[in-house]
Amino acid sequence: MAEDPPFRKEIEFVYGEAKELAPGIVRLVANNPSPFTYKGTNTYIVGQGREIMLAAILRTIGDRALTHVVITHTHHDHVDGLPALLERTGAKTAGFGRAVAQPGKTRNSPAGGEYVESDFKPDLVLRDGDRLAGDGFSFQALHTPGHAPDHLCFALEGTKLFFSGDHVMGWNTSVVAPPEGSMSAYLGALERLLDRDDEIYFPGHGGRVYQPQRLVKAYVLHRRMREQSIVECIRNGKTTIPEIVAVIYRGLDPRLVKAASLSVAAHVEHLVERGLVRCEGPLFDPEHLSAI
Repeated sequence: MAEDPPFRKEIEFVYGEAKELAPGIVRLVANNPSPFTYKGTNTYIVGQGREIMLAAILRTIGDRALTHVVITHTHHDHVDGLPALLERTGAKTAGFGRAVAQPGKTRNSPAGGEYVESDFKPDLVLRDGDRLAGDGFSFQALHTPGHAPDHLCFALEGTKLFFSGDHVMGWNTSVVAPPEGSMSAYLGALERLLDRDDEIYFPGHGGRVYQPQRLVKAYVLHRRMREQSIVECIRNGKTTIPEIVAVIYRGLDPRLVKAASLSVAAHVEHLVERGLVRCEGPLFDPEHLSAI
């Protein structure tokens, strides 16, 4: 079975209170803890401003101007408070942008909740390699799809600090859930990070990640071992997603079974793409997987 990467679950914080992590970088943790968001969703203020979560953001910013709200991706735990913040501050949005197939359609999330799909059209569209500069900061965007098709990470230029969003977190692996999640894209985006020399990651959930190259390598190895475990399950006659989940994720919290099933499905899709597994029909139909 695949071993877990060397997670670092410690995080020092108080809900509603800002914590300075590095000169000019302040974090505030939203009070939305869950098995998927860990202690809550992180928001960072970079540059000449300081804190967040609408009242906390406004209190901390004081008379400073909030110029941009930089979006790593449009999952709802990251953007649900965005309209109110923009209304109060007049800030511009910056991000990759996203157009959904059926705006207004209600969908189920891997966490089991419902959300309404909507387009996201940022004021400033950032693509891979684009830069965003302001008073006391200059970011370079890296397109890192996999967890979400619109996911961006941000390197703070002139430093070795990197905002990794939900792409790499220290407390757990990222959820890669089809149809929007892509294991092939995710692994490719992880490999890109191995070519960098960042020293600290600031993730979307959990505490700072030190020695990030070591963790990224462990992420890649973990995913490769997970795929080997899935192939082994299929060869041993476990030919449905639920059967594979029951073997690989023994004792799993019932709240996480759906996410685990989607993660296995993402791995199977990647195995099919590489010609290592044959799939006859929809992934969640019984007895259709076979190893090649």
